[in-house]
Amino acid sequence: MRSTGNTAKPMPSRKAGIPSFQQIKNHILQRIHAGEWKEGDQIPTEAALGRQFGVARMTVNRALRELASEQSVSRIQGLGTYVAQQKYQSTLVAIRSIADEVRARGDEHACAVKLLESVRAPATLARQFDARRGMRLFHSVLVHYENAIQIQVEDRWVNAALAPDYLRQDFAHSTPNEYLMRVAPLQGVSYRIEAKLAPAEIRKLLAMPAGEPCLVLYRTTRSLGAVASVATMWHPASRYQLTGSF
Repeated sequence: MRSTGNTAKPMPSRKAGIPSFQQIKNHILQRIHAGEWKEGDQIPTEAALGRQFGVARMTVNRALRELASEQSVSRIQGLGTYVAQQKYQSTLVAIRSIADEVRARGDEHACAVKLLESVRAPATLARQFDARRGMRLFHSVLVHYENAIQIQVEDRWVNAALAPDYLRQDFAHSTPNEYLMRVAPLQGVSYRIEAKLAPAEIRKLLAMPAGEPCLVLYRTTRSLGAVASVATMWHPASRYQLTGSF
């Protein structure tokens, strides 16, 4: 195991409204996902982090306990705290770019951007982001193709604070998932899947006949202590299957 050492960077700026323990968690996760602290590396001690952030050790201890429960770090009695093996795959559906899925099958992926906008969240959306009404969100609607055939409509809402450059991305050449995995390291995910008939606008985007069902994946991802994105992904049942492994 390689030690990261206890040489501290300049003290991070304190952000109003974010509890100190959460700021410490965010700092540690950012260092891990930037590749500065790798799997098996020992991170600075509670005392060192307390000095760096100007907080009591009990505050640091809370941050490390929560990171350990989230399996981001491992705490070894008498030895210290280490970066844990990172596990980003759910028990059923992997957090994977659809472009990667298509290319893995030896096929050609393409994407058409139908909508990119910045909005203030209405109450219903704000609740999904565990936030107050009016928070800034980015909204995208994309159609993904496999060998020039529509296989997915991706309707995604994104936390603007975690992904400030979202609207500047060229999604014809990279996917929202690829961008978000770079800037908002995955901390947790929840999802559900159902079969349902698509509304007319989705049927039109997917070139589907009336009466054909869709497989719909609803997925919420979390990063740095907040909801990062809420996505609904529509797939024609006759052209797509959801797979996974344990």
